[in-house]
Amino acid sequence: MTRVLVSGGTGFVGRFIVEHLLANGYKVTVGARTRPGDSFFSQPVSYLPLRLDPEADQIAAFDNIYYFVHAAFEHVEGKYRGGEGNDPASFRRVNIDGSIRLFEEARAAGVRRCIFLSSRAVYGETPALAVDETSPVEPDTLYGVVKLAAEDALKSMAGHDFVTASLRLTGVYGPAGPGRKHKWSGLFHDYLAGRPIPSRAGTEVHGDDVAQAVLLMLKAEAGKVSGQTFNVSDVLTGNREILAVLQSASGCPHPLPPTADATAFRVMSTDKLRALGWTPGGAERLAATIREMAPDV
Repeated sequence: MTRVLVSGGTGFVGRFIVEHLLANGYKVTVGARTRPGDSFFSQPVSYLPLRLDPEADQIAAFDNIYYFVHAAFEHVEGKYRGGEGNDPASFRRVNIDGSIRLFEEARAAGVRRCIFLSSRAVYGETPALAVDETSPVEPDTLYGVVKLAAEDALKSMAGHDFVTASLRLTGVYGPAGPGRKHKWSGLFHDYLAGRPIPSRAGTEVHGDDVAQAVLLMLKAEAGKVSGQTFNVSDVLTGNREILAVLQSASGCPHPLPPTADATAFRVMSTDKLRALGWTPGGAERLAATIREMAPDV
């Protein structure tokens, strides 16, 4: 049975990846700062303490590991852009140098493939209405700078015996797991309480669809993915559209926020990933998930 190490496996996105791998017959080791509870995952997983530390010798974590999925990211809780808080130097050090140290140790230990979870933030505020993987990368946040630096470092390590790929994620939604609140719990609570809701538009992708993309990176022919980046995005939506589903599910009489102007929003093309067989759930999955999460506010 193929063993996969998922760093940050207890995080919001990492949990989806772990569950998807388990469902597809992989043996998963979760690398994280703290051990998950016994019921956090649907099946038993191995656990290893793992941290983003460029000075730490953690090569033993990669013993008998075939694939490495790097989903760990150190940031101020609840923030990615702006996640450096008041310590940008440390933010750079742990997320760039700490990631590179793990990449190097994985390669030295004989790991066959390494997949990195990056972000659409690497593109910055480009004026283009659509971006693909050939578009200029001009990050305008430290978050984007850090993600791009890790991408570049991993790409430079790609070789016949070390297949690498980076996934540029948009906003990820879905159930948060046992004992945790989902990303829209505050939005749902405010709407149901009758508080004013701002207009907002953005792109979203379900965590299961992210996990499907990760699995594709592990199974695809090496020549089709190694040293490559892939956009991972699905639905352009907004607070009004999200809350309209909640309104229908809950019968809440409060008015919906105005429709956000999404005409200038930059959408990521996912044609490159779809060519490998990726099929996200689209608006139907979004609506079904909102109804699923509606009681959990």
